[in-house]
Amino acid sequence: MDTPTMPRPEHPAPGAPADEAAALRATILHKLTYDLGKSRLGARDRDWFIATALAVRDRIVDRWIDLTRATYQSGAKQVYYLSLEFLIGRLLRDNVCNLGLVGTIRDALEPLGVDPEKLRIAEPDAALGNGGLGRLAACFMESMASLGIPAFGYGIRYDHGLFRQIIRDGWQHEFPEDWLNFGNPWEFARPEISHTIGFGGVVEAVTVSEARVQHVWKPGETVQAVAYDTPIVGWRGAHVNTLRLWSARATDALKLEAFNSGDHIGALSEKVRAESISKLLYPSDESPAGQELRLRQEYFFSSAALQDLVRRHLRVYGDIRSLPDRVAIQLNDTHPAIVVAELLRILVDLHDIAWDEAWDITRRTISYTNHTLLPEALESWPVPLMERLLPRHMQLIYLINAFHLDEVRGKNPDDGRLLSSVSLIEEGHGRRVRMGHLAVVGSHKVNGVSALHSDLLKQTIFADFHRLFPGRLTNKTNGITFRRWLQQCNPGLTGLLVEACGAEVLDDPGALEKLRPLAADAGFQQKFAAVKRANKQALAALVRDQYQLKIDPDALFDVQIKRIHEYKRQLLNVIEAVALYDEIRSQPTKDWTPRVKIFAGKAASSYHRAKLIIKLAHDVARVVNSDPTVRNLLKVVFLPNYNVSLAEMIVPAADLSEQISTAGMEASGTGNMKLALNGALTIGTLDGANVEIKERVGDENIFIFGLTTEEVAKHRAAGIQGAAAIARSRRLQEALEQIEAGVFSPDDPTRYRDLVASLRASDYFLVTADFDSYYDAQRRVAERWRNPAAWWQSAALNTANVGWFSSDRTIAEYAEEIWNVPVKRSPDNR
Repeated sequence: MDTPTMPRPEHPAPGAPADEAAALRATILHKLTYDLGKSRLGARDRDWFIATALAVRDRIVDRWIDLTRATYQSGAKQVYYLSLEFLIGRLLRDNVCNLGLVGTIRDALEPLGVDPEKLRIAEPDAALGNGGLGRLAACFMESMASLGIPAFGYGIRYDHGLFRQIIRDGWQHEFPEDWLNFGNPWEFARPEISHTIGFGGVVEAVTVSEARVQHVWKPGETVQAVAYDTPIVGWRGAHVNTLRLWSARATDALKLEAFNSGDHIGALSEKVRAESISKLLYPSDESPAGQELRLRQEYFFSSAALQDLVRRHLRVYGDIRSLPDRVAIQLNDTHPAIVVAELLRILVDLHDIAWDEAWDITRRTISYTNHTLLPEALESWPVPLMERLLPRHMQLIYLINAFHLDEVRGKNPDDGRLLSSVSLIEEGHGRRVRMGHLAVVGSHKVNGVSALHSDLLKQTIFADFHRLFPGRLTNKTNGITFRRWLQQCNPGLTGLLVEACGAEVLDDPGALEKLRPLAADAGFQQKFAAVKRANKQALAALVRDQYQLKIDPDALFDVQIKRIHEYKRQLLNVIEAVALYDEIRSQPTKDWTPRVKIFAGKAASSYHRAKLIIKLAHDVARVVNSDPTVRNLLKVVFLPNYNVSLAEMIVPAADLSEQISTAGMEASGTGNMKLALNGALTIGTLDGANVEIKERVGDENIFIFGLTTEEVAKHRAAGIQGAAAIARSRRLQEALEQIEAGVFSPDDPTRYRDLVASLRASDYFLVTADFDSYYDAQRRVAERWRNPAAWWQSAALNTANVGWFSSDRTIAEYAEEIWNVPVKRSPDNR
């Protein structure tokens, strides 16, 4: 069923000149007829979408080619952004808005009887990411284009991307996300741009002279990386960059001799093995085969990216030694860390650069963004797997480590603990290559993604590196693209902001500050509340039509939308819902605030505890939503298959933003920024970017609870059993007893017994320790909601004070302090 139409902006884009709209209409009809082979009468919404996308793409290509040529002619330094994820979502509205074609498209399609909103819905949602990491990469690509920074994004063109989440009887099931079934009209296939990627084989030492031995890697298997390019349009269409995604192809797609002999399946075995690399985002790595595939994916796109940028650099500049002056490589998290060894291999083995010079070039070219403090997310690979799959790289990593540890030992003699801490090889439970360490050693700058996270990097996992390399670790607080997360997904609020702050708010996030004096104005509050209610009505219609559940748009929409993970503590939210449910039933005459708890998010396919939490949310929802004694004062909703498009519906409708991770575990978060920008108040711990949001919106406009990072560390040091916290809290004890006893799972009373037992015995994420503080904070939320003037003042001040969290600001900081590239226009677009 189609998604309900988002509210129209109060200040719609002006109509286009008749000749411009007519020209675009003619192009769309031409594409429909001659590219798709469809007539107007036979065309469906998807056909109209593809024809319109192709027509819009035509408007991009000339400036894309011209700007790319100009970059090389001017010798401008380019940024190469390597990310395993690019959660770009739907692009039609993004490109139309950035090109200033909103009115033109509407006027071109209206005489044809075509609704632009239906075309937006017809576009597949490119699920090439898992969540914040991939969405950040997409925001950064758009901001680099908006700021005129020449850039390439490099990633993988997954056939299926992240799985499609289907909920059956409350359980998550994963199905392929077939976003490419009908093609992708935004991309250009580049079969002529193909690079050979090697795996396995042997390394031979070839004597070149008495003083020199050259190492030659002879891979046992090769795969072709084929390029697909998508133009990324900046704001106002001033600049266009390239997102180049790689698709894996077998070198020999069909063994003809085997096929003719009757071995039809075996004849395709190499094709299947090769193409599995770009088949699926994040294949399960529970098995050794899954681990190998993940490593193959990471090396595949990293090597293709380096080969590609070196080829381009040599074609234009001729000398690879000038690479750091013309190229900045940014590693988005640890996935592409193998780039350090791969660039060194290219320099030493293929271009005969001496080791010291090659290492200097490598470090001056590469920088690394860390997104996590979780050791498992830093990635480490078993040495035997690396030696078998990437033998030459393993040799180089050993050499890097030897020189690195010699330098450390020279400055810190007799410090065995330090050597063990900073070694690239972990010697504990089986020898493993620490990819995070490799990225730190091989980069000239390493940044965290919020002030708290960057400080914790220096104090915890990279503390010794911070002491060894003072100044290398820095901070770049994340940001979001206001064009998508305000102007496009919330046109009603955008129109109100233009009315209140002037049209400059469309270009300058800092202009949001003009809203501050109006936040206490009753008339403005009414307009602000009306926009929010319209967005809530749209979301309520979606829930009613697609999930047969009626929710009240006048209730408080309490939203937690993010990847399902124990540290993000959806479990804490669900337990609080149970406690609130009990209180509403036991005190029916109390003035309760009507509330709708909205969850959305996917659990990793192998993360069984996260899947169980999803099931619990559904079990609680089934009981609560069907209980007439609650009188619609509480509803619990889990919206399946969370993606960018669903977020674009939920974010403008949210009243309360749940950012409740265990303090010290969320690197930054960007959902917190999107929700605050759209006028949602945050309930959260002092974690990630919540700290900086609190500083900007003010203590009175955010609801902070729970243990601090320092208190979490002390609590864990003293023991993480939750039994004592449970014993101190009547509400928590009763809620857990009901869950444990099967009140919410009568079909399987023992379903949650182990879950509750684990909270008593080993509550690492401190759900029980923070429960009472969280429950009390929620009651403060309810009290504020019952005072509309106070609530809407706080909501407006959230919007007014988060302009700093623009990804334009973040990218400008990267450009100035890490990449050393100029910004053609300032991040506030003045």
